[in-house]
Amino acid sequence: MENPANPFLTPVFELNGLAITLGQSLFGLAIAVLLLVVWLTLALGRSNRARAQINAEAAARAAQAEARLAEILKAQAEMQGRMGTMAEVFGARQAELNQAIGQRLDGMTQRIGSTLTDQTRATHENLARLQERLAAIDTAQSNIQSLARDVVGLQAILSNKQTRGAFGQSRMETIVQDGLPMGAFRFQPTLSNGTRPDCTVKMPNGAPDLVIDAKFPLEAWNAMREAQAEALGEQAFQAAQQRFRRDMEVHIRDISEKYLIAGETQDTAFLFVPSESIFAEIHETLEAIVQRAHRARVVIVSPSLLMLSIQVIQAILKDARMREQAHLIQGEVVRLMEDLSRLDDRTRKLQAHFSMAQKDVDLILTSSDKLTKRGSRIEALEFAQLKNDAEQTDSPQTEQQAPPTPDPAPKFEPRSSTLKLRVVDEDD
Repeated sequence: MENPANPFLTPVFELNGLAITLGQSLFGLAIAVLLLVVWLTLALGRSNRARAQINAEAAARAAQAEARLAEILKAQAEMQGRMGTMAEVFGARQAELNQAIGQRLDGMTQRIGSTLTDQTRATHENLARLQERLAAIDTAQSNIQSLARDVVGLQAILSNKQTRGAFGQSRMETIVQDGLPMGAFRFQPTLSNGTRPDCTVKMPNGAPDLVIDAKFPLEAWNAMREAQAEALGEQAFQAAQQRFRRDMEVHIRDISEKYLIAGETQDTAFLFVPSESIFAEIHETLEAIVQRAHRARVVIVSPSLLMLSIQVIQAILKDARMREQAHLIQGEVVRLMEDLSRLDDRTRKLQAHFSMAQKDVDLILTSSDKLTKRGSRIEALEFAQLKNDAEQTDSPQTEQQAPPTPDPAPKFEPRSSTLKLRVVDEDD
């Protein structure tokens, strides 16, 4: 029978046909609250134990970090000491290298200075010899000018029969002596056939001598000029011209037969005419005589042509002497090139030593910069945690190859052991 006066006995709900009163509900609620409080107490104790364990792990990690930091600082001190020693060694080596380079440079400078001095002395000597040669050329030029002035009085001198032969010979000898060195010519030599030409010029390379004849039929020439100047008539002029042509032909034949000896003289001889005007008149009006002389291998030359021929012969003789001395010049050039080659090799070796020393210094500076950066990062405690070894054990091949072994160490040991120092270098 229900008791409405007691509210705790009032049914609140039914559970599987059983009426649950308000008192029962409150009693169940109190029990639930009590159980919750007990559970919270247990959970709080468990949390305190976990926090104490975490604090213990943190203290252990801090102790390990301090120990590693002490080791790092010790290693840094040792590294700084070694770097100081290396700097001293490198400084000593650099000083030795600078001293050696300075000595080599001083020696090279001295050798180059002596070489330049020798070259300067040789240049001055060559210039002095060149000035002497120019002075000789000036002297020869003045002689030529005086000879040109003497040509003006050639007609008066040639009119004298006694001085005619001596004048032609002297003019020819003067031209030859002025143009050729001593020993390159002979006056009035005797040939193998007993004849004696006025002059023979020695040719280079063992070639036969060149014969020069200074005789000229002046009487026939003067007779022809007189017949033309006095207007004696065409017949007298033709007779005088015919006489001059005959004398010239006889003289050309005598030169060709007497002085052109095979193997002893050249196959061409010079007929010297001691007047430019006579030479021009012969080539202008007596072309047949010139053609006859060419066929007889006799060349009619004037003083200017003889001087030009002598200059050509002089150049040929000089070239021959140069060729004779060519092996000596080549030897000197070869020795000079060898000296230049040795100087170039030694300069390149010195340059290679400089390059190697500069490269070593750059590498040392790069290493010292890296060490300085790493030391600053170590001093700033820039650490990074590496990945756990468990990532490698996630692959099935690793599990098949080697089964994991139980770790008897405490739970915080593997985590603390994964703290490794990693220095990040921007240059790497």
